[in-house]
Amino acid sequence: MRRTGSLVAAAALLAVSTPVWASVAPAPAAQAAAPAVQAAPVADLVAEVDIPYTRFTLDNGLTVLVHEDHKAPVVAVSVWYNVGSKDEPAGKTGFAHLFEHLMFGGSENAPGSYFTPMRNMGATDMNGTTWFDRTNYFETVPTPALEQALFMESDRMGYMLGAISQETLDLQRGVVQNEKRQGDNQPYGLNQYKQLEALFPEGHPYRHSTIGSMADLDAASMQTVRDWFTSNYGPNNAVLVLAGDITPAKARELTEKYFGPIAKGPVNTPAQAPVPTLSAPVNETTHDRVSNAQVEISWVVPGMLDADSVPLSVGASVLGGLASSRLDNELVRGDQSAVSVSASNGAYHRVGIFEISATVKPGEDPAAVEARTREILNGLIANGPTQDEINRVVTQYASRRIQGLEQVGGFGGKATALAEGQLYAGDPEHYKKELAAYAAVTPAQVQAAMQKWLTRPAYTLTTLVGEREAYAEAAAAPSGANHTPAPEIQRVARMARPEIGQVANVDFPAVERARLSNGMEVIYAQRDAVPATKIALDFDAGLAADDRAKLGLQTLMLDLMDEGTRTLNATQLAEAQEALGASITTGATMDRSVVQLSAVTPNLKPSIDLLAEVVRNPAFASAELERLRATRLSRIAAERTQPAALASRALPELMYGADSPYGRPFSGNGDETSVKAITEADIRTDYARWIRPDNGKIFVVSDRPLSEITPVLDAAFGQWVPPASAKAVKDFSAPIPAATPKIVLIDRPQSPQSYIMGGEVLAASGTDDLLMLNAANNVLGNDFLSRINSDLRETKSWSYGVNASVAGFAGRVPYLVTAPVQADKTGPAIEALNLQFNDFLKGGKGVTPAELERTINGNTRRLAGSYETSAAVLGALRSNDLLGRPDDYPETIAARTNALTAAQLDAAAKAAIDPSRFVWVVVGDASVVKPQLDALGIPVEVRSAAGAAQ
Repeated sequence: MRRTGSLVAAAALLAVSTPVWASVAPAPAAQAAAPAVQAAPVADLVAEVDIPYTRFTLDNGLTVLVHEDHKAPVVAVSVWYNVGSKDEPAGKTGFAHLFEHLMFGGSENAPGSYFTPMRNMGATDMNGTTWFDRTNYFETVPTPALEQALFMESDRMGYMLGAISQETLDLQRGVVQNEKRQGDNQPYGLNQYKQLEALFPEGHPYRHSTIGSMADLDAASMQTVRDWFTSNYGPNNAVLVLAGDITPAKARELTEKYFGPIAKGPVNTPAQAPVPTLSAPVNETTHDRVSNAQVEISWVVPGMLDADSVPLSVGASVLGGLASSRLDNELVRGDQSAVSVSASNGAYHRVGIFEISATVKPGEDPAAVEARTREILNGLIANGPTQDEINRVVTQYASRRIQGLEQVGGFGGKATALAEGQLYAGDPEHYKKELAAYAAVTPAQVQAAMQKWLTRPAYTLTTLVGEREAYAEAAAAPSGANHTPAPEIQRVARMARPEIGQVANVDFPAVERARLSNGMEVIYAQRDAVPATKIALDFDAGLAADDRAKLGLQTLMLDLMDEGTRTLNATQLAEAQEALGASITTGATMDRSVVQLSAVTPNLKPSIDLLAEVVRNPAFASAELERLRATRLSRIAAERTQPAALASRALPELMYGADSPYGRPFSGNGDETSVKAITEADIRTDYARWIRPDNGKIFVVSDRPLSEITPVLDAAFGQWVPPASAKAVKDFSAPIPAATPKIVLIDRPQSPQSYIMGGEVLAASGTDDLLMLNAANNVLGNDFLSRINSDLRETKSWSYGVNASVAGFAGRVPYLVTAPVQADKTGPAIEALNLQFNDFLKGGKGVTPAELERTINGNTRRLAGSYETSAAVLGALRSNDLLGRPDDYPETIAARTNALTAAQLDAAAKAAIDPSRFVWVVVGDASVVKPQLDALGIPVEVRSAAGAAQ
């Protein structure tokens, strides 16, 4: 099963019982055939997928697509340029992505970081991305800010070059190189380069990675940057999508005004990239500092517009994409020789990469796993998939498409679907053709496509545990950092930047309540943009529910819940979800355990019935416990190799102490000793203590009214009664130890980057009113424009991103700082962080008028786009309940924020945060890092990576 796992680590880097045999029966010795799932026809789901649009082209060639969606007063602005890394000539790899970074550095009539005005206008879902085939920039803004957003986007399209300086280029070169180090520093992080170079011949457009090489990035000069812009960033080489609270007539008026005057540029004709075939199988073995061996098998296949692309994608899902995939069933659940498997078809514009991956269970032979993987693949090719397998793939795909339509912008909303179709296929409705191809695909078509493309020679990369190869670092003095003045750019005068109109307060949906027959409370809000329903059963447990001697018990129990029930084994349960287009996941934050359902409303009743089966009738089969125990131990071993995971395992105990429920690894995975000792009886007892109707609440966001939802929930959960044993209560009586400043250095050899994580436990609790503190911290640490990120990333270029935030725990909250930095700047980075904190808190350099205005505007205007989706509304319902906030809390934020003063923010930060109490964890190469840390005058303790994770 695919599950959410612990939700704490991500939030933090961004927060004796009576036997229960009567409550949960042991798994039966033999299971009957699973009951048939009654799902809505796939054709009904496909019919729900529709994005009406208007298309027009300006005289300068800019293609504009407009989609009206007035459910929220926001508009998604998405600009897609027909240029990506495949268009980079030899010696200029990484230029497309580097230029994406430069496009955020300011334009001629909007100088300075684009993040400043975008934050000020309340933009959400704001980012830019580069891939093989395109570069895009997007943001969702309140409707009154649309004109300013269009001014900004048009200014960097037509009036950019005069704003790019050598200093900006050098800065962003360093940032991009740290982004590259951050990715390369991960386990298996160097494998992508080997794969591309093996699969594609010299000179092929797809042979190099989008991030590029250090040497080519070093060589980027002002002239090459200017040439790249003039060759690729004209309006006739772009697609602009406006989706949301706008009409086609208004869109035409505004785009003519802001984009119309921009002159045409060259049109990039994407390289014709043939599908290469290896002359013979290529087998390569590499070594990395990983916990598990891994086998990757890959082929180059046709791109997204080829008739075989959808059949290959369906075949990949059957093979290793579905939770019930053949590789999962045979290698993970069957002989258990792998701890995880996957298969995917990465379909790009001109080509695709079909890839199979198997992470080998410790003690198993990678060669044997590879052979077994090929055997399963060959069986699928020889006999084809079943119609039932295809139906489940198509239903899942349609369900994801439907639910993706709720969002107008972002990474996967309606603007993205329209832009991709126009850019790659010349047809904004290409998504419909693709969906129709899924719905019509047959077993014979899938078999034929796999036979045609996957019987060719493959590239196989086996990664074994060992020392990494030498890392190719950037030059100390990049050749492109030539400070000879570049020829001056003649600037063109434009109209003034438009002002932002009055942004109305957010209208959060009305919150309704009901109770089931057993007293369980249902907390509900309606969102009717798409026919979908999201449900969360929250239980007052979480990672803090673990006893110190049994760390990892809560999450292991939750993992087991969706690995089989008393009527459905793990495979049958996965198949039932797939047949319904539903997703059931289990997970935990620090304070809550949750079982969540995401479903399309036409299949809501059987999906809720399946959810109830998972929640009320888990089998907790001993065989599944042993399998998941082995997987968990493998996961813990993997954490020893991952920089962020190593830090988040070590820091909680250093801050909270070993006896606090919060003083345990944020991953929730526990440690080897405790996981090995957990028994089936422990699992059942833990379930009875925490997962029970008198300890939970049901949160629902749906397009259907509460009056329709409640009877379905009551039929599924209303007769669920708690066991006779008392429900558990978490014990927070252990005192939090006095802060002792120190640095714990976890030695991870061969790390090109160090991962810094530090913090302290604040006197405040999550249930306190932290609005003022969080607003102050937007200025100091929790924003792209924060003092610490502006310094380490945007001034010094030592990091790809730095953050400091208050974690969302219900009890005593930690203040957490995270800073991945290049290895040779580790000590100076901590020194710089402390300087920024001390200047702000003690040095008289508090919140400036500009920072106050930006924070107030950003935190109030962004509310319009913050609750666009049902997932966002569901999250607000749950967090309001956890933290004791009123139902209308989102609607109270603006008035309270508008009243804030700089003095209040300064006082809130000074009262809460004290960097002299920070405990730091640094994960990096001790031979490089320790001398830097010793120079700081803070006690340093060195631990091994293996010991730190135990």
